[in-house]
Amino acid sequence: MRIPIITFRLPNGLFVTLSEDHTAPIVAVNLWYHVGSANERPGRTGFAHLFEHMLFQGSADVAANEHFELVQRAGGTLNGSTWLERTNYFETLPSNQLELALWLEANRMGQLLPAMTQQKLDTQREVVKNERRWSVENQPYGTWWEKLPALCFPPSHPFHHSLIGSMEDLSAASLDDVAEFFATYYTPDNAVLSIAGDFDPGETRALVTMHFGPIERGAGKPPLPDMRVPDTFGQWKREVVADDVMLPRLFVAFRSPVFGSAEYYTASVCAAVLGLRKASRLYRHLVRDRQVAAEAQAFTFDLAKGSDLLVVDVTARPGVSADQLEQEVASELDVIVRDGVSTEEIGRAVALIETDFVTSMQSAADRADRLSLFATFFGRPDLVNSNIERYRGVPP
Repeated sequence: MRIPIITFRLPNGLFVTLSEDHTAPIVAVNLWYHVGSANERPGRTGFAHLFEHMLFQGSADVAANEHFELVQRAGGTLNGSTWLERTNYFETLPSNQLELALWLEANRMGQLLPAMTQQKLDTQREVVKNERRWSVENQPYGTWWEKLPALCFPPSHPFHHSLIGSMEDLSAASLDDVAEFFATYYTPDNAVLSIAGDFDPGETRALVTMHFGPIERGAGKPPLPDMRVPDTFGQWKREVVADDVMLPRLFVAFRSPVFGSAEYYTASVCAAVLGLRKASRLYRHLVRDRQVAAEAQAFTFDLAKGSDLLVVDVTARPGVSADQLEQEVASELDVIVRDGVSTEEIGRAVALIETDFVTSMQSAADRADRLSLFATFFGRPDLVNSNIERYRGVPP
């Protein structure tokens, strides 16, 4: 399966990837900014996630929440998301509405600050605080995804602090702080625009140039500190979290090779052998055979700097203690370290990964997102076409 790809860069630094596909009369617009929680400074955490909300609150020519209204009235869908290393915004629309999405994205990239007000900041700050209460503090097991990276990375490391930010830092954020963060990171030279679906490449290039070309490049973003960490922790790191939950849940994390490296694909296949779906080792042995777990999975965080994380996530069955669950999981991990894996297991894992990839590429939105990923981290969206071959090359 080969994805057609055209790339070009505007004079202001915006990197553009086009993937033409006339299978359905839809088009996906996907904009990645190379900024995430790793770019936040101490005392000002949560800014990247706050901006996921702020960028939907209007710009010079778009009223608050009008971005949603215009896209939805045109028959489209849209959203945004934030991660440790990137923030993205995306729309999927009927193909005759492509210019609407481009105009909206360009207007908030180039004209957000004139429309930013203290009232909008105060409102969205409270929205994010409520999201933190709902998704972290009042969610069963909800604190795991900030507690685990905090254990895995030292306090000075950009991946250590919470993605969503602390209540104290969100409260302390001023309008000037927010404006400075936007002007530093939400610039065309720190962004990738990917478009996939039913469009004419020549016309689309002209539209992109017209809407994004006048936006000035940024003054440059500050470099991240040294992201390197030792390959192993060198000591046991553990935390027992008391929570109002019915069943114990265990998370075991390993430092693993960064996303995109040759060794990353080995780690990714290892995670699939351990915990990708119901034929994986953890599910077969712990859920089905020994019936000590209710759920079991393993996955990588897919971090492209410093160190990735390979995480094993297992929830106990009723009546199984945390200690027993930990012993059972440790036993499975010891077996794979001691005895390795079979060719058949590798084949199954790679087949599942390939099936998921091919299925996702049938979606214009997923295709545009994957192109943005490789373009943002490596400047090479064409890596999407060799990704599966790298998985196939992983030996037992």
